[in-house]
Amino acid sequence: MSHAEQLLPGSVQSSSAWAGLGAWNLYFLLKLLLLWQGLLNFHVLPNLLFAGVLLLPLRHDWPRRLRRWLAMPVAVALFYHDTWLPPLERLAALADVLDFSAEYLLELAGRLVNWQLLGLCLLLVVAYCLLAPWLRLTSISVIGMLWLALQSLPGASGLTSAANAGATAATGPLDGHGPGIQAGTAGNEPVDGRVLDVYLERFYRGEAGRRTHFVPAAAGSAPFDLLLLNICSLAWSDLQTSGLSGHPLLQRMDIVFDEFNSASAYSGPAVIRLLRASCGQTSHAGLYQPPDEQCLLFENLKTLGFGTEMLLNHNGRFDGFLQEVQAEGRMPAPMALTNRLRHRMVGFDGSPIWRDQEVLGGWWQQRRGLDRPRVALFYNSISLHDGNRRVHESGRTQRADYASRARQLLDDLSAFIEELQRSGRRVVLVLVPEHGAALHGDRMQIAGMREIPSPAITHVPVGVKLIGMSAPPRGEPLHVREPSSYLALSELIARLHEGRADGSEGIDWTTLLDGLPQTPRVAENAGTVVLDYQGSTYIRIKNEWLPYPQ
Repeated sequence: MSHAEQLLPGSVQSSSAWAGLGAWNLYFLLKLLLLWQGLLNFHVLPNLLFAGVLLLPLRHDWPRRLRRWLAMPVAVALFYHDTWLPPLERLAALADVLDFSAEYLLELAGRLVNWQLLGLCLLLVVAYCLLAPWLRLTSISVIGMLWLALQSLPGASGLTSAANAGATAATGPLDGHGPGIQAGTAGNEPVDGRVLDVYLERFYRGEAGRRTHFVPAAAGSAPFDLLLLNICSLAWSDLQTSGLSGHPLLQRMDIVFDEFNSASAYSGPAVIRLLRASCGQTSHAGLYQPPDEQCLLFENLKTLGFGTEMLLNHNGRFDGFLQEVQAEGRMPAPMALTNRLRHRMVGFDGSPIWRDQEVLGGWWQQRRGLDRPRVALFYNSISLHDGNRRVHESGRTQRADYASRARQLLDDLSAFIEELQRSGRRVVLVLVPEHGAALHGDRMQIAGMREIPSPAITHVPVGVKLIGMSAPPRGEPLHVREPSSYLALSELIARLHEGRADGSEGIDWTTLLDGLPQTPRVAENAGTVVLDYQGSTYIRIKNEWLPYPQ
């Protein structure tokens, strides 16, 4: 073992010999360890080039000193490039973290600490110190990277996984239910970035032509109120983790969408998608382009004679949420019903959050006093948002666990439905969450982080309850098991208003649900896309496609 193996990265070596990597071995071996743990997206070529530059023998002192100073920022940038952290431009947009409360920042810091990983890193350092005098660790580092390079050669591996080897390629033509991307012939071609880019382009191109056509109600159809309850941080995975997947609220729904995709993991974009539900799914960037008037759900309802209202159980100021919803969804100012209510919870930024049952109950009492045949309400709740804290009588705040908040929310909504039923009015209530809470992190992001719209975050429970509409009693809800998104809700609302499903004995469920628009699973945040293709899930991050780590 040469003495060069024990030197620090900037140590001076003989100009006639190839120096070892020295302590830089720790850098590369750590990356290989993280790759082995499935926690890193290792880019072989730039890492090999970086190692080659570090190994290059230099004759004079000043080039070695220059390399030493330049290597540090390059190493940091390359390490960041190898992680699954969001693009730098997205991090620059996270200035609102300065508004987080100190308690929430401390909680987030605790989640960032991976004690198992820290233990492995400590073992790596100890192993390096013990083995460096006896083994040529530079050879191990370089051979490890060369082996990875061989694995990444064309034909050696790819994005195709065994799970999709016998799946079907999505290249079929348009039909009456889908966006032009239907299952076709067997997909034996390798799945690479080009294939997925083409698929995504075809998906958005097909979605651009989809519309819900609202028509006047049939003669004699009785009016109804429409209540869209938009709940932040509620996914199927969260219900399962909290032991609430069998809560009575879901069982009392008339319709449940089993495979509904919220298409976003951010609150603002998810709300915009809901408010533009009358058109097909658009890209994240498209959400901030002027929409076709026909896409705006509440504008369509207004044309049909609905009075439109917005209600929040929070102030809507964080990250410009309220301003964004009003501008992009063409919504009126929220009703000021919370001024006389006492809040028992505060958000991650210290702002007040009011109880859902009190806010909705107060609105319903006011609505019953209005002489309007039809009202459409958009209600947004952040009772389940990450970092919320309960407020005690003394004013002291305490961390509020997710399970207890979720149970209270579902209980509140159940009580609200009972209040609606007692009123005798005709109401269509739609429960549609924005996104999940990410109670469990994965290999790409920690718990509570939603920069990547993973299926666990965007697969949300959507339910529809028809109240006072002579719907035949059911022991359990009807399940829509096809992949769905907001366009299906818009079509369902249009059919209910038209009265197409009104039968002599109440709602004709077959007519109401048959042929609802289906939408393949594609979700997008700023800089990140997650989609299902040939039975597997893929992610595009930092302009690179790769299988979503399981």
